[in-house]
Amino acid sequence: MNSITTGDGDLGDTGILGSDRLQKCHPRIEAYGAVDELNSDLGVCLSMLAASKASIPPALDPQLREIQSMLFSMGADLAQQDCGLKGGASPRIGQPHVDRLTDWIHRWEADLPPLKEFILPGGDPIGAQLHRARTTCRRAERRTVEFSGSTGEGKSAVVALNRISDLLFLHARGANLALGHQDTPWKSILDL
Repeated sequence: MNSITTGDGDLGDTGILGSDRLQKCHPRIEAYGAVDELNSDLGVCLSMLAASKASIPPALDPQLREIQSMLFSMGADLAQQDCGLKGGASPRIGQPHVDRLTDWIHRWEADLPPLKEFILPGGDPIGAQLHRARTTCRRAERRTVEFSGSTGEGKSAVVALNRISDLLFLHARGANLALGHQDTPWKSILDL
């Protein structure tokens, strides 16, 4: 049996698809690393859903699973040098995925009460974890924007991450509503 530990990264570098090794703090590694963190956060959400006996919106589980698959492909896009550039591989995540995410967003918006004020993250533990995943998604988006700005790669990932973040916000609201938790409105500290 081969071991997953090779020692190759002991000096702080790592291999990527189609290139030599990069420092682990390189913007490319930061981008796909943050996408991987988001995927793990969604794994926690799915574990919580599986353990819950509560009535959760039925679309939540399959959408999170599909997003996880998108994120795995997105990570591969970000790890592959020149992906999306002339002469490079075509991105695995593109407009059809963005359109699918946008469609899901519109469906969730139609089923949720409209927001008239900012809300605080929290509610049921499942809803709170979905809010946490949303903030991880925003970090992945920021890292990918930084990487894309320096290389031109990852543009489709930026758009998809923006949609995923919006969708996770709606997922959190929908889960909280289904579990009997109302949105908690933000109150300015000046009003307290």
